[in-house]
Amino acid sequence: MGTTFIYFGVLRNTAYKWLDIASLVKHICHVQNPQLDIVAVKFFTAPVITRVATKGDKALQSQDSYHKALLNRHPQTLEIIKGYYILEKGNPPRYKKPIDKQDRVEVWRLEEKQIDVNIALQLYRDAVLKHCEHGVLVSSDSDLVPALAFLKQDFPDYPIGLILPRREPSKNEHRPANASLSNLANWTRSYILDNELQQFQLPDKVPTKKKPAVKPDYW
Repeated sequence: MGTTFIYFGVLRNTAYKWLDIASLVKHICHVQNPQLDIVAVKFFTAPVITRVATKGDKALQSQDSYHKALLNRHPQTLEIIKGYYILEKGNPPRYKKPIDKQDRVEVWRLEEKQIDVNIALQLYRDAVLKHCEHGVLVSSDSDLVPALAFLKQDFPDYPIGLILPRREPSKNEHRPANASLSNLANWTRSYILDNELQQFQLPDKVPTKKKPAVKPDYW
């Protein structure tokens, strides 16, 4: 699962950021199929760049505390796989119609690197090396379609589940599943319920071998 998709899909502007992701994923998998035995949860993320984070150094400290809490809560099953962010000058065209490629503005461009490729390679590698008998992807990123397509082509008997990291739509809101991903999955969970986010929160203090990992006060 990718941290950006989880954050922007279900956690931003909520009180549920101290989320026990591993327990939530296990719960959803068991709802889909009670016979599933979760052997590993892989969390893909990147360290915060403090100079652009709203909370500065505090944001990185909070992220580190969260990762420690997850790892100490699930030492046998959880693995955190890190990419990185790049922050560099961009020079895109100014927004107007029709587009004028000569009218450009300087901006800061923040981009995650290696997250998608890490997810794709881990998915495929787990199937090749038979690390598990059933893969589950937590993402809505269409960039991962080729990875799922190759898995279905090369390992047609290897089931793949899909959990889309987004909130339940309101009664008047129609939000179809990501068809490009869902069509390649054996099953799809199209949203995560608010009561599930509330139910699967970490304790405010998670014991570690040193100081406890403490929930940030602004989370």
